[in-house]
Amino acid sequence: MSFTYLSDSFAVTGQIEPSLVEELSSQGFVAVVCNRPDNEEQGQPSASEVKAICDAQGLDFEYIPMVGPNFTVEDVNRLKTVLAKGKVLAFCRSGNRSSILWRAAQE
Repeated sequence: MSFTYLSDSFAVTGQIEPSLVEELSSQGFVAVVCNRPDNEEQGQPSASEVKAICDAQGLDFEYIPMVGPNFTVEDVNRLKTVLAKGKVLAFCRSGNRSSILWRAAQE
């Protein structure tokens, strides 16, 4: 799976499969952010499934679901807290919502 790096320590991608999480720590990631609401699409892994694997791999996990491009100040602040931890991978269906939230956190 390819990632789009928006900075040296932040990358976005589309929906990740739980099996990918095992590779993330070896690539230097310390946290995963899920911006995709559960049940948005049939068959997508739930946030709790991804979180369980992140926990097992020693990665922090943050669930900040976004509906469309909409986010709150609290969402931005939660992302800022995660960004302070180091290299982060955020995902949604395509990576677009994750990019939008990251840009808001840069302001």
